[in-house]
Amino acid sequence: MNPSFIFWPAIAQAALTFAVAARMYFVRVAEMRARRVHPQSLATTRGAAMHLENVAAADNFRNLFEVPVLFFAICPALYVTRSVTPLQLVLAWTFVALRLAHSFIHVTYNRVMHRFAVFVLATTCVFAMWAIFAVELLRGK
Repeated sequence: MNPSFIFWPAIAQAALTFAVAARMYFVRVAEMRARRVHPQSLATTRGAAMHLENVAAADNFRNLFEVPVLFFAICPALYVTRSVTPLQLVLAWTFVALRLAHSFIHVTYNRVMHRFAVFVLATTCVFAMWAIFAVELLRGK
């Protein structure tokens, strides 16, 4: 198996982040124009919360820099140590698919328990990737 395949899920995760950033930009600019909100009033998170109603895309964008950071770290670690396996690839793609579902829920109907369930499953995938990696390192592979 080609170990560089581990970068495709990372690219897909980055694409998701870019897509959410674009959505955040368009939603935020449209709301600022419609409500005549001065950009300086959004200088802080508190200011944005006070002046904007639709903050789901911004919240999701920030969330894409929490657990996914661990995902972006494990992918090159797997590649460099030649530890990419079919299981790691399945976990990586599952993580990305679940993060896509999480983002969709977050920026659309935003049911917290639905979002939380998907979050837990996605986080479990990335934690499993790290655990398997650690075990393989300990075994000297």
